[in-house]
Amino acid sequence: MGVFTLPSLGSDMEAGTLVEWLIAPGDTVHRGDIVAVIETQKGAIEIECFEEGTVENLLAETGAKLPVGAPLAQIRAPGEAAFEPVAETEPAAPAAVPVPPEPAKKPSVTVPTTGEVRASPAARRRAQELNVDLATLDGSFPDSGIVLADVEAAAGKAAAKPAKTPLVMEEMRRAIGAAMSRSKRTIPHFYLSQTIDIEPAKDWLAAHNAKVPPAERVLMGALLVRAVVRAATKVRVMNGHYTDDAFHPSERVNAGVAVALRGGGLVAPALIDADRMSLAETMVAMRDLVSRARAGRLRNSEMTEGTITISSLGETGAEEMTGVIFPPQVALVCLGTPQVRPWVVRQEVVPRTVVTLSLSADHRVSDGRQGAEFIAAFMAAISDPENL
Repeated sequence: MGVFTLPSLGSDMEAGTLVEWLIAPGDTVHRGDIVAVIETQKGAIEIECFEEGTVENLLAETGAKLPVGAPLAQIRAPGEAAFEPVAETEPAAPAAVPVPPEPAKKPSVTVPTTGEVRASPAARRRAQELNVDLATLDGSFPDSGIVLADVEAAAGKAAAKPAKTPLVMEEMRRAIGAAMSRSKRTIPHFYLSQTIDIEPAKDWLAAHNAKVPPAERVLMGALLVRAVVRAATKVRVMNGHYTDDAFHPSERVNAGVAVALRGGGLVAPALIDADRMSLAETMVAMRDLVSRARAGRLRNSEMTEGTITISSLGETGAEEMTGVIFPPQVALVCLGTPQVRPWVVRQEVVPRTVVTLSLSADHRVSDGRQGAEFIAAFMAAISDPENL
């Protein structure tokens, strides 16, 4: 009988509040299924299951604040005998892992009779509170099941959920500050910067977008992410985690993308297996990631499995930024706002669009020579956008 526990969603996380169950006893779950929503200082995070089998018991109630590692559910592996209830004459279960009685409603996103709406119990309660007609909603859960976030999105974030209050944003800022302070204290950073001509990428992008429908157009940000991913595959010491006093390079490139939230705050969820994506797939994945980050529907794997992070100031901002590494990662790439500058091309001074890349790296893992190799690999990739 496996016990599924609350995972850590970052080095700064100590606890989280269980907002909603998306499973119930008797449900079959697979590795990667979304099973619960946890509220943290960084917002609501969808928790993925790491076990496979049948849900035997839910060990935590919605609304409970739980420490990292707290048991959430018992999951019976395929072929394993069903859980036998403890007889009344035997000692009660230990207080540390209470087993509540099986909920009467099963499953969490209910299977409707004819004419009913598929919705979780928490979503139904919230819909009543906010006077939202469930029949008008298009659920985001599989088979159009309606969950709590769908109801709150329909009612309007400001009125439905106090996640953007000054107090909560202050807590998020405090959490980010604590994590970054630890990073600066414990990671010996070094920094390299290079201003790079991206005029060829800009011209190629304009020509590409002119030939495709609006929905298939690509932003410069996707090209920059692809170039970072390409560089990370070539200079492996920039891609991985430093844990247990050793560097563990990653065979995958899970590219973290820093996302500014509309109400304030910052998260850096990862594009999982970004090295296996095409440019078009990267653009689609980035749009999806940003949308879900701002809706508070990120997954725990996206918050914990990043191997290198990119922070871009976009089209409006400063031309250069130097950042702090997200532990346990070992490198952070910052990209300033593209600028038009006089540039020497074939012995002539001409106006060119350039961007300044700043690399923050962990000196326990790499050095200036390897940092320069990474920047050179980025420059080679961005100068050949057709093959990104």
